[in-house]
Amino acid sequence: MTGRIAHIIRHPIKSIGYEEIPAVSLTEGHCLPFDRVWAISHEAATFEGPLTEWAAKRNFVRGVAAPQLMAVTAKVTDEGLLLNHPGQWHVTLDPDRPEDQVKLIEWVRPFWPTNRPAPRAVERVAGTSLADMKQPYVSILSLASLAQLAETAGQPVSMHRFRGNLWVDGWAPGAERELIGKRLKIGDAILEIEMPITRCRATCANPETGAEDLETLDLLQSLWGNHQFGLYGRVVAGGDLFQGDAVEIL
Repeated sequence: MTGRIAHIIRHPIKSIGYEEIPAVSLTEGHCLPFDRVWAISHEAATFEGPLTEWAAKRNFVRGVAAPQLMAVTAKVTDEGLLLNHPGQWHVTLDPDRPEDQVKLIEWVRPFWPTNRPAPRAVERVAGTSLADMKQPYVSILSLASLAQLAETAGQPVSMHRFRGNLWVDGWAPGAERELIGKRLKIGDAILEIEMPITRCRATCANPETGAEDLETLDLLQSLWGNHQFGLYGRVVAGGDLFQGDAVEIL
């Protein structure tokens, strides 16, 4: 089963924007660089803050509670992190600056439901990704499985619904489900596949509009009998990888 890396994507702020990049350098025991570096906690968070260690996703502002957040895009520029949304003015900021943290929370607030605990603070833990899993995983997904999902849905399905890091082209639909426990060589890096990714309703939101327009979980259930889509891999040997690099099963 041969494949190639078609897309490399990072998400600097948890649930708030995605950015495609042409290359990345992976480090053993770490997530994709600059992925989920920041997150916005809400007023019902179980920690008082500032955050000092990884915390569960329930403590943060997320797309499952605010589908409009799924339509945010991000871009690293010389001026800072540029965030865009089709229904909101764009903003450029440095999430580490206190004044820009206030700006970020105010920018996000119109998307957040008023019946939910309000956004509270921008959190960061040095050397830790605030991803959904405590383990430092890189997520790996298949374009062929996405195409099969779209065929079943009868409409295009954006890869950005799934907030993945590495998208592979060339595998058969669903073939990645047989890779648990195996190792992949991608560019100069080696990743060990540890577990499938179970999806939530955030995937029901259209990344172009922020509207919930597809029952993604029902489609996954009808195709594969569960809500899993994609894989979590652990970097066991670091190295550079680029769009177009071969994906070899070891």
